[in-house]
Amino acid sequence: MAYDDMGFPVSVSGPARRVVSLVPSLTEAIAHTRREALVGATDWCTHPAGLDVARVRGTKNPDRAAIAALRPDLVIANKEENRELDVRMLRAAGIPVWVTVIQTVPQALDSLTRLFTEALCWPLPDWLVEARRLWSHPLPPVRARVAIPVWRDPWMVVGSATFTGDLARRLGLANVFADHPERYPKVALADIDRDDVDLVVLPDEPYAFTPQDGPEAFRCAPTVLVSGRLLTWYGPSLLHAKEGLAALVQ
Repeated sequence: MAYDDMGFPVSVSGPARRVVSLVPSLTEAIAHTRREALVGATDWCTHPAGLDVARVRGTKNPDRAAIAALRPDLVIANKEENRELDVRMLRAAGIPVWVTVIQTVPQALDSLTRLFTEALCWPLPDWLVEARRLWSHPLPPVRARVAIPVWRDPWMVVGSATFTGDLARRLGLANVFADHPERYPKVALADIDRDDVDLVVLPDEPYAFTPQDGPEAFRCAPTVLVSGRLLTWYGPSLLHAKEGLAALVQ
């Protein structure tokens, strides 16, 4: 018996051979490590490219019957990305579900370590060892104050207690909404586009900001378009996130 990040007991009986992932970041982590074990993923699981597994709809509306038909040894979920109802119904059907809780980079590294060693009963992957080495450093000085929108109409931004905000801070980027009581608050455009914001960081997910959709809204603060995978995903993307986003703090 092992306990997931929520403290829920999950029956584990040896190395997992059939895994369904309901979290894009974790889908990439599983596929990167042992692709043959991944038998199902959501429609939003886009990495690695060309992933040929059964699709079980979305993160918020998974096809529970299709998941059960795949006979998984383990289903992997996340407290933020997946619904408690779906986790509860899958467990009621006798399917083991491991729920992760990730709000910081260190928490992601620890959660992934437990996922692989305690839930999947696999050896710790080399990429995770390297990711821990890359991100296990003291916080750097603040180089810029940033806002990170994740949606528009209405505008929503990264607030407090998020993995994205913590990763940005570890790059020297201080989130101006880090003290907001909500994790993803709705705010007015004027609250983002202001003189004391050095940079507005526009990822391409969950809202697909593009050169034609996003930057034109801002008059005071400069903007930069970035890969949402590098900024918001935890998993093998951590190997490339620091270098890939380094230009933001130069």
